[in-house]
Amino acid sequence: MATFATGKHALAICDRCGQQYKFHQVKKEWNGLMTCPECFEPKHPQLDPPHHSADAQALPWTRPARQEPVTVFVGAPGDSPFTSNGMQPSTETRDLNPVTSVGTVTIVIS
Repeated sequence: MATFATGKHALAICDRCGQQYKFHQVKKEWNGLMTCPECFEPKHPQLDPPHHSADAQALPWTRPARQEPVTVFVGAPGDSPFTSNGMQPSTETRDLNPVTSVGTVTIVIS
């Protein structure tokens, strides 16, 4: 077990003012400096702000809403005016001829 010096010959030097003091008179500051009673500065409260946990922002087990892809067929296959020749747009133009049917319609005149 290590023993340390005690008594009137145990001296220390203040890290701020450089004066010599008895070893038991110097105090260790929050930043690690060993200072005399005149130079000792306690840690300012603003340097150690209280910890606040973050507010809950989201649910812990969420998934995005599932959206099924919508496919709309217009016209017969190959009737699209949007064609290309590799990376260049095609100069060929065709009319888009959509064909639809909605069921039966009955008209009654009275």
